[in-house]
Amino acid sequence: MAKTSVKEATLHQRILGEIEGRIVSGEWPPGHRLPFEVELAAHYDCSRMTVNKVMTQLAKAGLIERRKKSGSFVRQPQVQSAVLEIHDIRAEVESLGLDYRFTVLRCVRRKAKPEDLVHLDADPGNEFLDIACIHFAGTHEFCVEQRLINLKAVPDAANADFHEVAPGPWLLQHVPWSTAEHRICAVSASREISRILGVQERQACLVVERRTWSKAGPVTYVRFTYPGDAHAFVARFSPSTDLDSGL
Repeated sequence: MAKTSVKEATLHQRILGEIEGRIVSGEWPPGHRLPFEVELAAHYDCSRMTVNKVMTQLAKAGLIERRKKSGSFVRQPQVQSAVLEIHDIRAEVESLGLDYRFTVLRCVRRKAKPEDLVHLDADPGNEFLDIACIHFAGTHEFCVEQRLINLKAVPDAANADFHEVAPGPWLLQHVPWSTAEHRICAVSASREISRILGVQERQACLVVERRTWSKAGPVTYVRFTYPGDAHAFVARFSPSTDLDSGL
């Protein structure tokens, strides 16, 4: 069995630390192509095997993506959100060390349509606020938000400036919600979504739909669409105390 010398181990850690530092600091942003292994080996005056081990470790950590014949590229950071929480998109983006901003694509006050009532169990004559936003992480599109707000339950929303504060945070600040329902699914990007998110048409996307209620009735329905390779949802739970647990 071949042994790794202290010198090789130290050099491995040095290369790993320097490359990781450039990625985490943003010096090498998502999509940046790293120098080829032969170039790194020459720069650090080491074997290509040492560099290959570093690149393998970076890929396993999710920091880079290795593509045949093209090289290695910095990956878009993957966000993990708790499934059962009403999460703050701004907090998610800033946790990645990236600047957050959003743009309102549409904000229209209108009567409820029959197809709206499938998503939001309101009276047919209710007025809704129909809002669409795009959220950004740095220079990249993070997710698309498509939302309906029931103005009967939240009349103040009609006069809110959603160009200053995104609809989600505004609702959390102004409406005490009592019940929420999440639905998560995978979809292929439509032509409209692919254009807004800057992904290829029919690319896999992750969709989170949420409905919330207050004592005044149904409040909002929202659909978030994320590029499928840049987001993950997790849930932590414990076994029931009155049932045998299984794996």
